[in-house]
Amino acid sequence: MHHFQYKNNELFCEDVPVRELAEQFGTPCYVYSHATLCHHFMVFDQAFADVPHLTCFSVKSNSNLAILSLFASLGGGVDIVSGGELFRARRAGVPPERIVYSGVGKTREEIDYALREGILMFNIESTQELETINTRAAEMGVSANIALRVNPDVDPKTHPYISTGMKKNKFGIDIESAIKAYERARSLDHIQILGLDCHIGSQLTEVSPFVDALRRLRVLIERLADIGIGIRFLDLGGGLGIVYDQETPPHPHEYALAIKEELTGVPCTLIFEPGRVIVGNAGILLGKVLYTKRTLHKNFVILDAAMNDLVRPSLYGSYHHIQPVIRQEREMEVVDIVGPICESGDFLARDRGLPMMRPGDYLAVMSAGAYGFTMSSNYNTRPRCPEILVKGSEVHVVRRRETWEDLVCLESIPEFLRTAPAAASGSSL
Repeated sequence: MHHFQYKNNELFCEDVPVRELAEQFGTPCYVYSHATLCHHFMVFDQAFADVPHLTCFSVKSNSNLAILSLFASLGGGVDIVSGGELFRARRAGVPPERIVYSGVGKTREEIDYALREGILMFNIESTQELETINTRAAEMGVSANIALRVNPDVDPKTHPYISTGMKKNKFGIDIESAIKAYERARSLDHIQILGLDCHIGSQLTEVSPFVDALRRLRVLIERLADIGIGIRFLDLGGGLGIVYDQETPPHPHEYALAIKEELTGVPCTLIFEPGRVIVGNAGILLGKVLYTKRTLHKNFVILDAAMNDLVRPSLYGSYHHIQPVIRQEREMEVVDIVGPICESGDFLARDRGLPMMRPGDYLAVMSAGAYGFTMSSNYNTRPRCPEILVKGSEVHVVRRRETWEDLVCLESIPEFLRTAPAAASGSSL
C-alpha cells in the first residue's frame, strides 16, 4: 500500500499533485510519502508487538536524515554498514543503544568511532575482524558488544548480487565454524557476546528461506547453550521483498507468524533489519521527457533522469513500473526509456508499453524509495537530484539539488598547473 494515486487522471503524492513538485523543484527528483513511510514501518514493527524485539532500519537502503529521524521517532533503530552511516544515524537522533553495525570491511577508525559512541553491538563477519575489535577495545579500555554473523548456506531465491547467505558469498562465518568462533570470542578479555546474526539476502518473495535459516540458527543457539554461551539477541536481518511488478511477497504479518512459530521457547530479543520493505514503495523518481526518437529498430523516450540517478535497472536488470504523471488518451507504443548518460547501459526500462510521449511530459518511476538515491552518483558530472518529503499537503525539501559548484568544491588545481605554460600544439608523443 502506498499514497501515490491518480485523482482525475493526475498522479498525486498524498494531497500534492506530483506535476506541481516537478514544476517547482525541477527534474529529476525523488519524492517520498510520509504517510507511506509511517504505515510501512508501523505494520512491520507491530507484527512483532507480542515478542521482545527491535526494528533496525537498514540505512543503506535510504540514508536521508529526515527519514532516519522519522523512524527513530517511531521507536526504531538502525542497521549500519559504515562509519558514515553511523554519523548519519547519530546526526538524525538515533540512540546508540538502537544501532547495530554490520559489514565485512570495518576499518579501525570506524571501529573506534562505534566504540566511542557505545552502539548496541557489532555484527562480526570474520575471525580477523573479531581480533581487531578486541584489540581496539583493549586500547580504549572498553568492552565491545558483539554478535557473530553466521552464514547458514540457505538459497534465498533472489538475484545473485543480493544473495548473502550461501557458502559462496563473502558475508559471515560458515555455520560449521561458528562454535569455534564463539569459543574464541568468549576467551577475549574485551569482547562481550550478546547475540547471533544472520542475513540471507534481499528482495525475498517467499517465507521458506527465512524459516530454513532460522531452523539452523535454532540448533546453533542450543549447541551454544550446551557449552555455556548464552544468546540474548537474535538478529534475523532483513530481506523481505516488495512488489515491483508481478511479485507476491509475504505480508509482514505472515512473515512474523512464521518466525514466531519457529522461535517458540527461544528466550531472545529479536532484531530485524528491514529496508526495502519499508521505503521501497514509499518513493518515486520523477523525470521529464527531453526527446523522443524513433528508428527502424527501436523507439526511445529520452528522459532527464538517468542511470546515475537510479542505477538498479542497469546494474541488476531490475524492473520499475513507469507511468505518466498525467494520464491522457494516446496511442500506445513499445519504447526503451533511457537517459542522457553516455553509456549504452543507461536505461530505466526496455521494451515497455507507454502512451506516446511528447517532450515536456513527466514520467514517474515507481518503487524507487530503496536503493535509489543512496546508489546515485555524479557520473558524467551530473548533480545529484533533490529529495522531497510530502506530508499531507506539506512539502519539505529534505535534500536540495546539487549545483555545479558543489561538484567541484572538494577539488583543487595545484599551483604549478596554474602557472605552467600551455603545451605546444602539434607536439609528438
